[in-house]
Amino acid sequence: MHLLDRYLERVDYTSYDDFRANCRIRVPERFNFAYDVVDEYARICPEKRALLWCDDAGEERVFTFADLKRWSDRTANVLRGLGVGRGTPVMLILKGRYEFWFFLLALHKLGAVAIPATHMLTPKDLIYRIERADIELTVTSGDSALMDALDEAHRACPVHRTRMVVGGERPEWVGFETAVAHAPDAFAVADPADLPENSDTSLLYFTSGTAGFPKMVKHDYAYPLGHILTAKYWQNVQDDGLHYTVADTGWAKAVWGKIYGQWLAGSAVFVYDYDRFTARGVLAMATRHGVTTFCAPPTVFRFLIKEDLSQYDFSKLAYTVTAGEPLNGEVYTRWHEQTGLRLMEGYGQTESVIAVATWPWLEPKPGSMGRPSPDYDLTLMDPGTGQIVGPGEEGEIVLRTAERLPPGLFGGYHRDEELTRTVWHDGWYHTGDMASMDADGYLWFVGRADDVIKSSGYRIGPFEVESALMQHPAVLECAVTGVPDRERHQVVKATIVLAAGYRPTARLKHELQQHVKTVTAPYKYPRVVAFVDALPKTISGKIRRTEIRDQDGA
Repeated sequence: MHLLDRYLERVDYTSYDDFRANCRIRVPERFNFAYDVVDEYARICPEKRALLWCDDAGEERVFTFADLKRWSDRTANVLRGLGVGRGTPVMLILKGRYEFWFFLLALHKLGAVAIPATHMLTPKDLIYRIERADIELTVTSGDSALMDALDEAHRACPVHRTRMVVGGERPEWVGFETAVAHAPDAFAVADPADLPENSDTSLLYFTSGTAGFPKMVKHDYAYPLGHILTAKYWQNVQDDGLHYTVADTGWAKAVWGKIYGQWLAGSAVFVYDYDRFTARGVLAMATRHGVTTFCAPPTVFRFLIKEDLSQYDFSKLAYTVTAGEPLNGEVYTRWHEQTGLRLMEGYGQTESVIAVATWPWLEPKPGSMGRPSPDYDLTLMDPGTGQIVGPGEEGEIVLRTAERLPPGLFGGYHRDEELTRTVWHDGWYHTGDMASMDADGYLWFVGRADDVIKSSGYRIGPFEVESALMQHPAVLECAVTGVPDRERHQVVKATIVLAAGYRPTARLKHELQQHVKTVTAPYKYPRVVAFVDALPKTISGKIRRTEIRDQDGA
């Protein structure tokens, strides 16, 4: 069974138009995912599978909703004993450990603020987060290097903060296993006034922005309901199915694909806690455990299609989706040929839930993110004039919020009203992403607004040029930017990492330029080509084009 009937006016739809016009999420006056979803499943179907976890060492764990209620209650008791309560900021650095789910649910029960973070942070990154968000407790795994980094960060912070380790021990740290062993099985809030309101902050994400310091995106306690759209209608998860999203718990993609919408729709989630990503490992684990729906970024699918997919049993896999960057048509074709499954693209941000998608009723157009979500009054706006643009024209993706806020949209940037006002004003939320819309209403990603290149009166989106270059076998990775030019204002520059077996020569440069002229409009070809060993990236792997532009004086 699932709980969607409680939060949707209708669950099933006959077409995209029916879905767009009639899908409405009901948000209760007070909603708490831990109590209203997890504990409710534990009450009415306690043995329903919620989480299937495995790792490279061969360990496997299956958790029912009854298990999760018990473990989250015990964890909440441990945290309350450490002074965690309504509004307390707690950072979780747990990679793929199953205890992440215990802690996230426990923090929801306490009305606290969960701040998931990646294990790749340096002491400098940690200090910034601890001080910026006033983090009172950090929970992490027993990774000695990460614990060393946290010790260094805490020594630099003037206020004492608590550190807790899961799967290990260290002096001056609280050991989770020891603490939880003595915690009561049941948790209750003594005073209902201590329960969070819908408007309270439940999650803070430090975005790995491609420019400047990370921003703090805040989401409220009603946010999980917005992910009904993400899971049920984009990922197409099934009641009693098993959904796998490839994502570390430190990134917002984890709550997109590893808890909220999936459990609301009745699907269990699959977690493969690998030490190092390999395509073979992901394929072996997903097919062995019977994953039914699968989500990964195009980068992962590029690795998967290089494997001999005939060696894997895809009989239980029914649906696959992708997001994070536009999809190359060749990847779509090869995946479909070898598995019989289509790749359904989607678009959203850390600030939102799924905002645009190739919904089940739509025929996918590889490279297009699809069509807008229900309740998302989305359009394209000329960033210079503020005018709405027509089909075929490029504009910034904006959401009208003057009349109402769509479910799952963020509540602004924490402690930064000025930054919030720069993206959210005059009744519109400005995503900063540029796109165009075709005659069928499908949206096509162009690039970040700051990344669009203006050359000789043309507006050139970097993605189209990058996509063309990526079709050439010599190109492993590339970033397209604009460099200043006296005559043309800007010219297109391609910064390229070559694939194994290729050398940076003048002949190869000319070949790549001609290739782009052949694949896309000739005026978009890169007049400047630079071969490098690696591209500058954020912690989450996003290319920092701003760093390339800064080096070029753009």
